[in-house]
Amino acid sequence: MGLFNWLWEQHQFLMHQCFSLPFAFLFYFLVKWGYLSLTYRYLFVSVGGCVLAVVTMGVYSTLLFVSAFVFVLLLCSVDSSCIHAWVFGMQMLWQTFWHLFIQYRENDLHEPVSIRLFLAVSSLMLLTQRITSVSMDVQEKKVTLKPKASHRRSACVTPLPLISYIFSFTTLLGGPLCSYGRFVSHMEGLTLNPPPSPLGVVFLKLTQVLLLELVKYCLVCFLKLYMYDPYSSAVLSGILWLWSLGLVLRIQYYSHWRISECLSNAAGFGFWGSSLGDTPDWSGLSDGDFWTTEASTRVSEFARRWNATTASWLRRLVYVRCKCFPLFMTFGFSLWWHGLHFGHFVGFLTWAATVKADYYIHKYLQPKLSSTWRKLLNTCLCWINTQMIITCIVIAVELRDISSLRLLCVTYIGLFPLCNIILLLILIKLDTVC
Repeated sequence: MGLFNWLWEQHQFLMHQCFSLPFAFLFYFLVKWGYLSLTYRYLFVSVGGCVLAVVTMGVYSTLLFVSAFVFVLLLCSVDSSCIHAWVFGMQMLWQTFWHLFIQYRENDLHEPVSIRLFLAVSSLMLLTQRITSVSMDVQEKKVTLKPKASHRRSACVTPLPLISYIFSFTTLLGGPLCSYGRFVSHMEGLTLNPPPSPLGVVFLKLTQVLLLELVKYCLVCFLKLYMYDPYSSAVLSGILWLWSLGLVLRIQYYSHWRISECLSNAAGFGFWGSSLGDTPDWSGLSDGDFWTTEASTRVSEFARRWNATTASWLRRLVYVRCKCFPLFMTFGFSLWWHGLHFGHFVGFLTWAATVKADYYIHKYLQPKLSSTWRKLLNTCLCWINTQMIITCIVIAVELRDISSLRLLCVTYIGLFPLCNIILLLILIKLDTVC
């Protein structure tokens, strides 16, 4: 029953984001009414983030402050041509230390870990995204943080946009990753080309969050009512039970992403102009839509849609920079970034192998799908295969320890990724022979 208590405790993340919504609306309307200059906008966002960090994380908020201080220190002292290597190395060392500290407390000392520490480490992971994005921008000369001599008037406020970007209360606890250049241009353009009122879109997305939580509640009731017994339950019912558990775990992410989008939208972020019919398009910052992502018929397609801004960050940070085995290196870094638990090794390496298998299998099947009914049958089977594989990955990653592997084995759902990996090996062998 501890698993279900843990599932419900995750509402704390949603509540922290909801409590920040009034301040996001306040920021938007103060800017719209002309009460906040550019400097005060940056101050509002950064001070709000620092206060939110202290209130939600307590003493553990120092994890974020130390990380930001070291980053600014490196920007001032290291040449731009090698700044990214220094920032990446220092930030990942600091983050890994706290991930290993949590594992030490849980596994070796068998002590409960404070929810504030979990919040701080989760925010530190998001801080890693923003900091390394800036370091890559600086190294690639996409942004210039040091002012020129002819612009001395702005020299005193130059660090302010950076601190505001790092500690923005809209993205401190969660939210889609926004580039530093885009953040600055948005802050500067709020008065020049203000977005329309976000009240409607925020209400709509909050309704979607409530619906997702209702679906999750129904699924949790189903899981409690029909507890799976590996010794008396049928194979199909065990697979269905585990698929429902995986869906519950995924809905937590969809709810968290949606409420984070609400917070960004409430502050005026994410507006992309008007779409067809003059409907405001607020999809500029999004980590994934439930229907679009869950409708994916390929594992590789699901991987691109799942946590979309993080996937883009991983692609830029690792995939395009690695000359050897970029796919496995990307998923390998992802398991390092997530915390190096046993379940992370199983989950992310399985994901990498099944994505690779997905490319080979569809390359082999595509010429054979000539008729419409074959294509339809293939689509249905591929969707089921994707759902089963993603369920295995999510359960392994979320449960983190060896119990997840035992659960996947007794329900036989683990055969889905195993068969995909075996097919991958066979198709690689055939390619080598040909």
